[in-house]
Amino acid sequence: MVKGGETLLFPYIEIGEIMFRFLFIILVILSALEIGVFIWLGNEFGGWFVILGIIGTGIIGALLAKNQGIEALNRAKSQMSLGGFPHDEILDGIAILIGAILLFTPGFITDTLGFLLLIPITRQPVKRKLKNLFINMMNKGNIVFFRGGRR
Repeated sequence: MVKGGETLLFPYIEIGEIMFRFLFIILVILSALEIGVFIWLGNEFGGWFVILGIIGTGIIGALLAKNQGIEALNRAKSQMSLGGFPHDEILDGIAILIGAILLFTPGFITDTLGFLLLIPITRQPVKRKLKNLFINMMNKGNIVFFRGGRR
């Protein structure tokens, strides 16, 4: 069903609304899992271990995100100075940003996912998925690129 140029999955429910509901459910489940991990680790190692772990992963994650972000930015500048377009560097930047956001969220599950996005080797599968997602969106006409300059 099509309404105002937007494809509807179910009558009168837009795809954006379905995505919002999906993300909301994921956040609720993830929050419950994080609380369970906090309680389990608190019982096993004590409350101070959990608090120091949250603070420690936050500090280490912030430093790693800054380092990886600056490195990706420098690679992008180098690529552009050679006249190329920084495809991989943009995907790196997106993955690093998502990883940093996950690391700033208190919790060990989100920290693990964040670290996986900040480490270059483990970031590769995510970059491939992002690249395929963007290619599919461009092929469907969901993303349109405009080149600058006069016409």
